Amino acid sequence: MGYFQGNDLRKITGGLKHKHRDKRKFELGSPPTETKLSDKDVRVKERVMGGNIKVRLAYVSYVNILDPQTKKVKKAKILNVIQTPANREYARRGIIVKGSIIQTELGKAKVTSRPGQDGVINAVLIKE
Repeated sequence: MGYFQGNDLRKITGGLKHKHRDKRKFELGSPPTETKLSDKDVRVKERVMGGNIKVRLAYVSYVNILDPQTKKVKKAKILNVIQTPANREYARRGIIVKGSIIQTELGKAKVTSRPGQDGVINAVLIKE
């Protein structure tokens, strides 16, 4: 199933625009990548517009955590997803997006990267 990212046929005022050509292959979008918590990391490479490659993170187990006090980055295992402000259901299903609060070996952390777009999870340690 495709996701059309082109021009929709409606004006801001509510009136209709008339179609002047058919849909094109480069206007085809894709569904959002829901990065799930797992026991291993799985990355998917996808060709995008201009022949570029986008790395999507499908499953994840580790996170790069920045400690704001020491200014050092450490790799830690993700234990579970505590809260997701974007969607309450995501936390229940173990889906990680930007802004999610996750429980790690080092403590709670807030995700600062976009895993479905960047292919990596970066987070900042939350002071408790």
